[in-house]
Amino acid sequence: MKQPKIGLLFGSFNPIHTGHVILAHFMATHTDLDAVWLVVSPQSPFKVGHEMLGERERFELVSLAIQNNDRLRALDVEFAMPKPSYTIDTLDELRRRYPDHRFVLLMGEDNLPGLPRWKQSDRILAENAVYVYPRPGVDATDVNAHPGVKVVEAPLLDISATFIRDCIRAGKSIRYLVPEAVEGYIMEKGFWR
Repeated sequence: MKQPKIGLLFGSFNPIHTGHVILAHFMATHTDLDAVWLVVSPQSPFKVGHEMLGERERFELVSLAIQNNDRLRALDVEFAMPKPSYTIDTLDELRRRYPDHRFVLLMGEDNLPGLPRWKQSDRILAENAVYVYPRPGVDATDVNAHPGVKVVEAPLLDISATFIRDCIRAGKSIRYLVPEAVEGYIMEKGFWR
């Protein structure tokens, strides 16, 4: 029986937006991946001190965003792990829970230059494939320097969670920037107002 090949898209998703959903769906349907799991990070070691909606609320937003797509799944595996979350520790936990799965890291090319600073980055690259998607204004020419790194020509989407939070605070519409169910939940709960 074939091992399921799962792409892992890590993020704070503060909030999840259309760019995240399009990217996850694209990776799940235009590559050799069987599915993409969106791993909601309770606290990134690189975002300590940033304004952050609660982890459960962000997980709910991700779940709402992908509720009708059987190729995408929201994952809260890091919620019960020590904080801040480190990718290698999460990968170890996922391999423990799903020993019959293969995992691929999905990463924007803007994050690739910082990968050597990640905890046990050598192990991450030795044990996992990394699919890199383009980011606006970034030219990571050495992206193929490692044999486990593959560039995927995914659509360029320049939407940021910061922009969406700023729109909400300014009373501007976020329609189409986030999935409809996400917009409804944000408005109902009054997040970022």
